[in-house]
Amino acid sequence: MSSGPSHLAVVPAYNEAATVSSVVRAIRRYAPAFDVLVVDDGSTDDTERIAQDTGARVLRHPFNLGIGGAVQSGFFYALDHGYDYMVQVDGDGQHDPQEIGRLLAVMDADYSVDMVCGSRFLSDDRRYPAPISRRTGIHIFAFLVSRLVGQRVSDPTSGFRPYNRRAIALFARDYPHDYPEVEAVLMLHLHRLRMREVPVRMFQRGGGSSSISSGKSLYYMVKVLLAVFVGLARRRPVPGPGDEAPVAATHSI
Repeated sequence: MSSGPSHLAVVPAYNEAATVSSVVRAIRRYAPAFDVLVVDDGSTDDTERIAQDTGARVLRHPFNLGIGGAVQSGFFYALDHGYDYMVQVDGDGQHDPQEIGRLLAVMDADYSVDMVCGSRFLSDDRRYPAPISRRTGIHIFAFLVSRLVGQRVSDPTSGFRPYNRRAIALFARDYPHDYPEVEAVLMLHLHRLRMREVPVRMFQRGGGSSSISSGKSLYYMVKVLLAVFVGLARRRPVPGPGDEAPVAATHSI
């Protein structure tokens, strides 16, 4: 039995046969302490077979649930198997596994940090080549979320994030299913957990197609804004002084 913390890399993938193998191999090369779980979200191509051939564990959905459902399956798996840390690395090749150590180092330095977000926008030498419409939407979300949580959030749509056991327990129980990243930041804040951002390098997707095409950018923005305000209105257990926390660092048997 290992005496150190356990780590899980969750790779949500939908029709990512062109890239999933290179993503899994890069995680194993640059973050060898991490077990790798590919969540095949109802792919109709060879994503499942290729992931298995690369040596990853594969959890397959019988049909497509969307990115939120795929990532929440990863949270369920991490919680059920007692992992101390989980990191999301998308299967399309946009996230750089070489940066996992940079993200995790923030948690190692400060155990009160529950989630770390890899940001594309924190330094000029790490510019992300995104269309202007998408960058504009991200900056609008960043402004809104920063005001709501009371700290600067430069890249609330980034899915490149490690989580500790408190955050894993929270999101295994309740995680937004449709374009979830922005609302997840607000959920973390409402449950009085903490996050930090770290500058990272990201790439354009290596294959497949994005769920947010240029024609859907406005639809995406409106839908996320509605989800944010609906999420804020939902009744969630928020602890007061002396109350039991709604999530814990350990989970029950």
